[in-house]
Amino acid sequence: MSSFLQLAARAVRDAQYLLFTAGAGMGVDSGLPDFRGNEGFWRAYPPFQRLGLQFQEVANPRWFISDPQLAWGFYGHRFNLYQATSPHDGFAILKRWSEKKSARVFTSNVDGHFQRAGFAEEDVCEVHGSLLHLQCVRPCSDAIWDATHLKIEVDENTFRAKGELPRCPNCGGLARPNVLIMNTVERV
Repeated sequence: MSSFLQLAARAVRDAQYLLFTAGAGMGVDSGLPDFRGNEGFWRAYPPFQRLGLQFQEVANPRWFISDPQLAWGFYGHRFNLYQATSPHDGFAILKRWSEKKSARVFTSNVDGHFQRAGFAEEDVCEVHGSLLHLQCVRPCSDAIWDATHLKIEVDENTFRAKGELPRCPNCGGLARPNVLIMNTVERV
């Protein structure tokens, strides 16, 4: 095994460019829940199991229209959790490697942890978007704006948002996270 590790280390050392790819495992190592399958989802959001809702059903844009408190409870809780969780040491290791060569990140994570670890915004491609940015629900425009200042109060028993919900600065309509949100078929 050590010969394979030596080959890998040499390849990284000799590379001109590095492309780091990351998915859910990177966040799990920071202590974030893995939403693969309902078991992880329901452990993180027990009220949704009582309602009979699965991840695919909650991660649907229709909730921002039909029940904005439910939608923002789900996304607001995730936003708060991601903001409160520190990137693990693996991010710092990748950042150190990137300082000696040109490096970019391609990730399906929406938590902004690569940027918090010191990667420049322009060097990170978040293919599923970011919870740290918002967009209009309507949408009234293609505008996307920063949400790092956002404070969403979430009832921990119901996972519903309380208080004022984020608004579009353009039209005043409801805002939502700038993330890929599934559009699943409705249950009958």
